[in-house]
Amino acid sequence: MTERFPSKAPPNAPIIDAVVIGRNEGTRLMACLSSLKPQVNRLIYVDSGSNDGSVAAAQDLGAEVVELDMALPFTAARARNAGLSCLSQNGSIATPANSAAPATGFVQLVDGDCAVDPDWIATAHRFLIDHPDIAVVCGRRRERFPDASIYNRLCDQEWNTPVGEAKACGGDALMRLSALQDVHGYREDLIAGEEPEMCLRLRRSGWKIWRLDSEMTLHDAQMLRFSQWWKRSRRAGHAFAEGAALHGGPPDHHWVQETRRALVWGLALPVALLLLSAISPWALIGFCLYPAQLLRLSRRMGFQAACFSLLGKFAEAMGVMEYWWNRWRGKSRGILEYK
Repeated sequence: MTERFPSKAPPNAPIIDAVVIGRNEGTRLMACLSSLKPQVNRLIYVDSGSNDGSVAAAQDLGAEVVELDMALPFTAARARNAGLSCLSQNGSIATPANSAAPATGFVQLVDGDCAVDPDWIATAHRFLIDHPDIAVVCGRRRERFPDASIYNRLCDQEWNTPVGEAKACGGDALMRLSALQDVHGYREDLIAGEEPEMCLRLRRSGWKIWRLDSEMTLHDAQMLRFSQWWKRSRRAGHAFAEGAALHGGPPDHHWVQETRRALVWGLALPVALLLLSAISPWALIGFCLYPAQLLRLSRRMGFQAACFSLLGKFAEAMGVMEYWWNRWRGKSRGILEYK
């Protein structure tokens, strides 16, 4: 029987547990679990078909392991829900645990390629205790090797979101388990964008999401090739389109602008200009809108990041079109991984 990590909390204090998801993360997973071990009561690792010994290594570290049935379609949302279910006596995150069992107050969600800062959980926990209207709190996620590639640096910039009230969190965050239960956890059929979608439902229920100016996790993107970055951008476009299809109406207009930008810059504008150029070559002058947009974005995010932001609209447009093509055919695609 797997031994739980000893809780340092006094009797009747809120319990802080952790759910980690991963597949074939190797040493990154070991660093993740080791960083959580002194900070939490229960540590649950949800494995999605690893063949690198991750399951045995996690068990050796004392984690409770859940192995997903890979005969079913995999999503990160499904893995997170499986871990959260283990924190409830009856195995359902939609219903609180039996009152005879220790009540889990808070759960730290972490991706298996991230190591958690030693001070993060205590800092986030104090904040949630002091702010009972906040369901989710996140901090600064950093790339472990930002200089390994431009793509890693872009990720590091992406993680640097504004401090204060936020619309959404990422894969790493400390959450109130009761709030997650109230909204029935993550939507398992989403191949990406499951955290913003879940946070939207939390906000509709009256909860708030907050970003602290505190170190939270070190992430290892391992994104060293252009093809990886392109696939990740395409996945983002798919998430934008599906999010807008689910919650694009008022008052939230979830990811409507992001979807529209991808389609305008990555599809509608270049196609329209090319078609018009068949009537008049002067239409090609319209492509000057791209360097103009590049200069505009450069003032806000720097030239290099602006170049990839604009280029990424073409990949995002592909993801948007892929979502709607599959939806028109009554099909859904599997998870789109970049590493």
